[in-house]
Amino acid sequence: MKLDRVIETCLYVDDLDRAARFYEHVLSLTQLTSDARFRAYDVGGQSVLLLFRRGATLETVRMPGGTIPPHDGHGPLHMAFAIAADELPQWEERLREQGIAIEGRTTWSRGGHSIYFRDPDGHLLELATPGLWATY
Repeated sequence: MKLDRVIETCLYVDDLDRAARFYEHVLSLTQLTSDARFRAYDVGGQSVLLLFRRGATLETVRMPGGTIPPHDGHGPLHMAFAIAADELPQWEERLREQGIAIEGRTTWSRGGHSIYFRDPDGHLLELATPGLWATY
């Protein structure tokens, strides 16, 4: 037995509408579904980013197909998005045009490059080109 990949990951946000505007407008993610608790976004046709309203998932969710146990998160979290190496300059320009500061840059020993910036809730986001990890 082995794990294949991460299917979904989540961030907890204070204002779903504000977060949705950022992820849809700045990062061009496509919304898959939503309700008062969360928004779900397609990431490259391979994974899902879930944005949960902070505190909205502290009770078990009961659905016709089963239950989802409580979960939540606090503080600034980190996640990285994969991008093509030749698109890094375009992403830097897009962030600059949106008034989003790039807080850090890294050139990795395997040849990859990363830039770091924050979403409206203070989460540290990374755009990374191939050459970051042995597997990417």
